[in-house]
Amino acid sequence: MLKQLIEEVTHLNPYKWYGYVKQVTGLTIESAGPRTFIGELCYILVGRHSKQKIRAEVVGFREDRVLLMPIDDMMQIEPGSLVEATGKPLSIPVGSHLIGQVLNGTGENLYPHNNNNKHQTVYSTENQPPNPMERPRIHEVMSVGVKAIDGLLTMGKGQRVGIFAGSGVGKSTLMSMIAKESEADLNIIALIGERGREVRDFIERDLGDEGLAKSIVVVVTSDQPALLRVKGALCATAIAEYFRDQGLSVNLMMDSVTRFAMAQREIGLAIGEPPTTKGYPPSVFAMLPKLLERSGTSSRGTITAFYTVLVDGDDMNEPIADAVRGILDGHFVLDRQLANKGQFPAINILKSVSRLMKDLVTEDHAQAAKSIRKRLADYEESEDLIQLGAYKQGSSAAIDSAIEAQPRILAFLTQEIEETQSFEQTATALVQLMEGNERKK
Repeated sequence: MLKQLIEEVTHLNPYKWYGYVKQVTGLTIESAGPRTFIGELCYILVGRHSKQKIRAEVVGFREDRVLLMPIDDMMQIEPGSLVEATGKPLSIPVGSHLIGQVLNGTGENLYPHNNNNKHQTVYSTENQPPNPMERPRIHEVMSVGVKAIDGLLTMGKGQRVGIFAGSGVGKSTLMSMIAKESEADLNIIALIGERGREVRDFIERDLGDEGLAKSIVVVVTSDQPALLRVKGALCATAIAEYFRDQGLSVNLMMDSVTRFAMAQREIGLAIGEPPTTKGYPPSVFAMLPKLLERSGTSSRGTITAFYTVLVDGDDMNEPIADAVRGILDGHFVLDRQLANKGQFPAINILKSVSRLMKDLVTEDHAQAAKSIRKRLADYEESEDLIQLGAYKQGSSAAIDSAIEAQPRILAFLTQEIEETQSFEQTATALVQLMEGNERKK
């Protein structure tokens, strides 16, 4: 203990660095000084006698000026306001007391009466991904309690997938089902850029007391500063890393990566970055892998991650969707046409993939899944002819088999929110479904 205290005193900086505000342009605060580094947390002293502090982060430099982006509301900043450097990046309190709580983007409780300053440790929001050579291979199935995923898109503990969908196709409902039914020890749910009205709807209606009891929810609404929306995503990831380091199996669910990218776009454009790909500056595409690679396996525990991606007009090739799909270990596509037909969850199996499924399931399970995909593909290819009545039975044995199996396959893929089924039950039902079809042939 004494050795640790001596080391802390040795590295203690006896000086505090100050600067003062010179200019505010849009979201950017320019100050003369202090001596800082990129990512450092600073305080801007405002109000009478400079007793109030507004948190800001160093995001760049312009000639001899420091460029800051506010984390808090910047209404009281005036010319000459003192800027105090802290010498460290933003850190958040972490510990088991956070379980069941709803936090803001800097790890503070959103229920004032629940605020508890006691914590086990402090984590920086800016952590590095694990060394790739120290990441254990994924070999254990992660059951999420959704038949379509467990059966046809089987995931492993530590896998990272994207949930791609337009608005109103069932992302929140699918996330709540996974949060309540998965076999993970803990859920970290990040609502980034969410509508304020929908936060309590998700927590109380979709997640419920059962889901919240084993979850930590981080909320940053769309009206809050761009930097806070970015920090919310980093904060949720840091909390997941802490519990992973305790040896737990953690689910990290982020809704949505698109709004995280939009927030970073606001920051990049505000400090003068050139817009390159459809209005997104280069820093967005540098930030995405840094965020997404932090989840996954480590030598102590696992973070199984679900990142939702909003696709405008259901365009799967827009820049953010394309970049995220190339980084993650699979993607689930929620299809508006399936939702309109009443199939929930509206996962389009033919457009979705789990890159690790073949390493996780038995041969019988893999063959059954392959057979279902084949029948879905055969049916989709001839669906127009079938619906018009132009297809004549007996023209193709494959299409006849697909038509006969379609009602049972859709019954398997459709699942009510309250319906629960274990991975073993799903795998058995999948194999039996295909065996029944083979006998009828």
